[in-house]
Formats: sequence, C-alpha cells, structure tokens
Amino acid sequence: MFWIQLLIIIVLIFFGAKIGDVFMGLLGGVGVAIFVFLFHIQPASPPIDVMLIILGVVLAASALQSSGGLNFLVHLAEKMLRQSPKHITIIAPVVAWLFTFMAGTGHVVYSLLPIINELAMDNDIRPERPISNSIIASQQAITCSPVSAATAAMIGFMAPLGVNFGTILAVCVPATLLGVLVSAFSTMRMGKELAQDPEYQRRLAEGLIVRTERKAENKETSKAARRSVIIFLMGVLAIVIMGLFKDLRPSWEVDGAVTSLSMAYTIEIIMLLCATLIIVFCRPAIETILSGSIFRAGSLAIVCAFGLAWMSNTFISGQTDFIKEHVATIVNQYPWMLAVIMFVVAALITSQGSTTLIMIPIAIALGLPAYIIIGAWMAVNANFFLPVSSQCLAAISFDTAGTTKIGKYVLNHSFMIPGMINIIVSVIAATLIGSILI
Repeated sequence: MFWIQLLIIIVLIFFGAKIGDVFMGLLGGVGVAIFVFLFHIQPASPPIDVMLIILGVVLAASALQSSGGLNFLVHLAEKMLRQSPKHITIIAPVVAWLFTFMAGTGHVVYSLLPIINELAMDNDIRPERPISNSIIASQQAITCSPVSAATAAMIGFMAPLGVNFGTILAVCVPATLLGVLVSAFSTMRMGKELAQDPEYQRRLAEGLIVRTERKAENKETSKAARRSVIIFLMGVLAIVIMGLFKDLRPSWEVDGAVTSLSMAYTIEIIMLLCATLIIVFCRPAIETILSGSIFRAGSLAIVCAFGLAWMSNTFISGQTDFIKEHVATIVNQYPWMLAVIMFVVAALITSQGSTTLIMIPIAIALGLPAYIIIGAWMAVNANFFLPVSSQCLAAISFDTAGTTKIGKYVLNHSFMIPGMINIIVSVIAATLIGSILI
C-alpha cells in the first residue's frame, strides 16, 4: 500500500506540474480524497498555521507593492549596482539576494534585469554572468527570507521539532549567501568574452544593440512609498528579533506551565499590523492590494499549502509504521538522498513553497535529524534545472546581447552551472552549520 499510495502522489505531482498554477494545489485535494474515500485513511489536519502565516505575509507585501514600496526598493538596487559596475558579476547577485531576502519574493529581480544587462555591456562584461547568477541568487534568498512563503511553511513544520525561527535563519542566511558568492566568483569567466562572442558581434553589426552610457535616473519617489518600505522592514526586523530572543515575546502561565507566544502567531500578528499601518499612513489604492502580482502568487501558495501539504500529511499518517520500519532506515543510512529527492521534486514543480509543503512533512516523518532536514531543504531551489520557469525566460529575453540562452541540448543552459554550484554549496554549508547549532 505504501508504494501504491506513493505512486499516486508522484502521478498527481506530474500532472499538476504539466498544467501548473492553481491546478497543483487542487490535485493535492484530489490526493486527499483518494486516500480518504478509497483507502479509508483518516485525514490529517490541514496546515492552518502555515496557510495563515503565508496569508499575513502576503497581505503586508501586497500593501507594500500597492504603495510603491517595491518600486522604491528597485530604485535603491539600481543605485547600488551603478556604484561599481565593473564588479557587477559579484555585486548583482548579492543585491538580488538582499532584496529578495527583504521583500520575500523573487519578483523584484525582474526590474533589475534591464539594468544589469545594460551595465554589463557598457563595461564589456558578458551579461550572461551577472544575469544568470542574479536569477539563481533571487531564488536562493527565498529559503532564508523571514517573509517568504517557503520559509513561513518551514517555520510551521520545524517548530514541533524544537527548531525555532532564529535557528532557521542562523543556518539558512549564511548558507545561501555563501552559495551565491561562491557561484559568482566561480563564473566570472563563464562563456566567451563579448569581443569573441559571434552572436553578440552579429547583433552589434546589425545595429540590434545600442551601447549607452546612462546614469541612474533621478526618479521621484513618493514619501508614501518610502514610508511603506520603512514600515515593512521594521516589521521584518521585529520578526527576526523576536525569533532570536524568545523572552521578548509575551508569555502566559497556563496550568502551572509558562507558554510563550508562538512564532507562527508572532509573524501573523506583525504582518497584519504592518499591512494595516501601510494602508493608514501610505494610502495606497485599496482595491489594488488584492489584485497585484504578489497577492496572486501568495494566494497560489495558500492553495498549494491547503492541497499539497494536506495530501502529504494524510499519506504519512496512514503509513507511519511502514515509514518508520523500512523507509527511515534507508534514508537515515544515506541522508544525502533526501536532498536529491527534494531537488528532483523541486525541478519538476518549479516551486520552493510547494516542494517544501510536500517534502518536509515526509522528511519529519522519517525521523531524520533537524539539521539534515534543513540542509536538504536548500535543494528546493531547483526551479532552474528545466529552464521553463518565468525567471529563466525573463532573463533570456532581457539579455539583448544574446548571451543568456538555452543550449542545443536544453540542459546545457546558462543557469545550470551557477544553479548547481549554489545548491551544492548551500546544502553542504547548511548541513554543517545546522550540525553545530541544532
């Protein structure tokens, strides 16, 4: 029964990945229906805390977007990139990582791509290098951002294991950033120089590329946009501080035991407060909050949490004995297999959040050490492997030099080398750091 039910999950994930979007979460609900009505497994509880954390974060980020705060962050990023354009292969990925870390979404990198492309060509640097690394870096930061859907899910899953929010950040922030830096330095000579690149020279000769030496525009940023960024970042900082210092959270004595406010509730409360303050003090068009790209992406994450995590938990609850007796022995003997499996699942469904919701409950059920689970979690940033994600396609279209591309054999694309370096370094670093801290 274990293998039959696991095959059902794999088939559902496969068809969900082919159609994508909300269908993935809906198929999770189909999986729950099959397990309950066909196999008579008692359904697990839906991941309510995970869903509410994602909703609170998304509301705050959507309010930030509607107030012009994201555009202001992009403007700041542009100024940072133009400070040292000759080192853009190193600086651009770090900036992309930083802004995704603060905003909780990789969408912010799209607005940076034209700037990165322009600065690279103006300094005779192959745009493929900073562009491909920036795309990967913006995805790596999702697995350490305090306000991303994937990290929100991870917080909810790891809390029962005694791993708090501060520990997750202490492991994942240095691990992902190290991966970004190692990848950037390793690919500084990736591909041909522009002077020897035939595609670039062809486009230049045909007048398809216009070399410009522009300075950053003095864009007018409203005070409301600035205020929204300050409010949002103060909320993020408050979450980080309360995660690191448990004593700062309110506590109550219940039946003789002292209980502190959970991090799930802490994040939910602070993010709802941030969203409210942004609306009150920044006056965004209220109707745009629920119609923006961030809210749509967040709604999709909630649907996936509802369906996929519920399906995984129900499957696990019905096969707990088999997992402990057979599967756990194998994976405990070869813990690196968990990272490989997470990588494969993430590559198929191209979503860190969905992969987290599917795989982390299974990893926990296997009884693996927490530091192994967190280390393997770094492998969910595998949406570059098959270059069909929106991030990869956007990067290719913004590279006017034609250096960022999908190769003849599909998998020999521009994102493969930086992506694999990032994941391998991050998985190893997170596992080592976690083994010390947890």
